[in-house]
Amino acid sequence: MRAERQRQKRAHSRRCERARQEPNPDPLVELHRKGELENSAMKTLKDAFHHTLKDIYYAENALVKALPKAAKAAGHKDLKKAFEDHLAETKEQIKILDKVFKSIGEKPEGEKCDAIEGLIKETEGLIDEAEGVALEVMLVGAAQAIEHYEIARYGTLREWAKILGEDQAHDMLSQILDMEKAANAKLTALAVHELNEPA
Repeated sequence: MRAERQRQKRAHSRRCERARQEPNPDPLVELHRKGELENSAMKTLKDAFHHTLKDIYYAENALVKALPKAAKAAGHKDLKKAFEDHLAETKEQIKILDKVFKSIGEKPEGEKCDAIEGLIKETEGLIDEAEGVALEVMLVGAAQAIEHYEIARYGTLREWAKILGEDQAHDMLSQILDMEKAANAKLTALAVHELNEPA
């Protein structure tokens, strides 16, 4: 009887040892065990500010790659120039964002932005599917959708920077916001006065 109990005890010990050695199949459980899940959660306005700043940094860098495709697809010379001009502006905005990161003591880095990925993918789809006047006006519409997204992001970031007491960041983000609003206004004028024509 005693020998049987000892055998069962040894078997139980072996099962426990295997359980400790085997990787946990549930990643959430593993993250909780390591304490990483709690640490990865955004909890403060500062967390939200840093996350969204990385989001827009990713977006601007993605646009540097996407804008040449839009410029190449544009047939209207003024629309082509608008894309080329905004490419130069976007590169300048990235330099300003580098300074924003530096002003808050953070390293410039991006975090994948699903919104800009979707907007760029939509624009590329239009280039493949449309032509003529339809392509021109839809390129303007797609570009303005991106501008509106950026305006919303920079408007939010600017106000958060102000609340957080990041005065330098606030001023630089306001500068980029004004650039985005001006770019959007140019696209509106181009569409209204030159591109929007009935079939």
